[in-house]
Amino acid sequence: MSGFTCATCAEKVSVDTFAPWRCPNENGDRHHVLLIDESDQHIVESHPNPFIAFRRNMLWWQFATANGMTDEQTIALVQRIDDAITKVGGVGFVTTPLTYQSAFSDELSFESPGGIWVKDETHNVGGSQKARHLMSILLHLFVAEELGIAPWAHAAARPTLVISSCGNAAIAASTLAAAAKWPIDVFIPEWAGGVVVETLTALGARINRCARQSQDPPGDPTVLRFREAVNNGSIPFSVQGPENALCLDGGRTIGWEMGQQLAHVNISELDAVFVQVGGGAFAASLSRGLSESGIAAPLVAVQTEGCAPLSRAWNTAQSDAKPAQHWTQHMWPWESEPVSLADGILDDETYDWVADLAQIQRTNGQVVVARESEVIVASQLAPRTTSINASPTGTAGVAGLLVMRSLLANTARVAVVLSGIRR
Repeated sequence: MSGFTCATCAEKVSVDTFAPWRCPNENGDRHHVLLIDESDQHIVESHPNPFIAFRRNMLWWQFATANGMTDEQTIALVQRIDDAITKVGGVGFVTTPLTYQSAFSDELSFESPGGIWVKDETHNVGGSQKARHLMSILLHLFVAEELGIAPWAHAAARPTLVISSCGNAAIAASTLAAAAKWPIDVFIPEWAGGVVVETLTALGARINRCARQSQDPPGDPTVLRFREAVNNGSIPFSVQGPENALCLDGGRTIGWEMGQQLAHVNISELDAVFVQVGGGAFAASLSRGLSESGIAAPLVAVQTEGCAPLSRAWNTAQSDAKPAQHWTQHMWPWESEPVSLADGILDDETYDWVADLAQIQRTNGQVVVARESEVIVASQLAPRTTSINASPTGTAGVAGLLVMRSLLANTARVAVVLSGIRR
């Protein structure tokens, strides 16, 4: 059985614990983070739904079985929720494709046996990878309900789910909440609008616009309002590990899938995997999953010049043996107004920077900062050469590949993830 260990204070949280959202010693500043313990277990079963195929490696499943649920009951639970998700969103959880992209590779002058492998997350639940992170939280909640562990007596008394996001994470969260018939509050910037807000409204989410208030401390006002709601009893339905550590559980399924898909074509290592970083959970989870599936792949975390707090932390923390214990020396809100075409990764803090740095160091990776011109080129190049309708945020990892292309051999084998659909 796995569990969690706080990177800041080393507190242990058992896998059979209900609501293991945050470290018990966390005092409100979110400068503690529970990371998933290392495990030698990696069991894969043949099933198109990753939450069934990889279930035995996942904390939600271990929570369920540790508290008396049978394996057959866990499979039935996933299938029941997935059926409801399909009815709401038109698609459930399936293995997403990883393909070699010859036109893309040719465009960037790669040669055999090298080139670019692309993981396409645009047809995932909610149009991005975000629902993978959130599904582990939802399954944990349903397990707790069915076993009578949850503190609420019945479905009508459920606490509200809450998330701070104005993009793919909000859509993913609202899709899952609608399928589960669970109330959700979404905290969005005051200026947000367009198709994202229309989609959230159609899914029945309660939208809360968050203006910056004069008494607010530095940081994103949507996150501040979200935390106030959690303090008042709402459930953090978040893709940020310091807010809900279980989001790091489901995110690993993308890396596990990639590992399995690469192994099927006899690839055991990559020269780099490029992943865009906003809050940071995606990069950390994907890389962790690849490592656990036996694939050697240096993680290249990509940020934009308009908002690069992880790059700053990478520069200051490399000589720090315990960076999480010196949180504010390495991670603080980006001082200037974050700006980029890749607006979905403009988190003014990289909330999962500790997990990101752990994987960058583990895989001998690095952080790169793309110029805005490279973000723009990537947003045009990737859809044109792959025919994948990805958004500028979803292609931002490609901008990192453009930054590093001159440093890679023509026969280098690399991977990128196109992680969000263009709306």
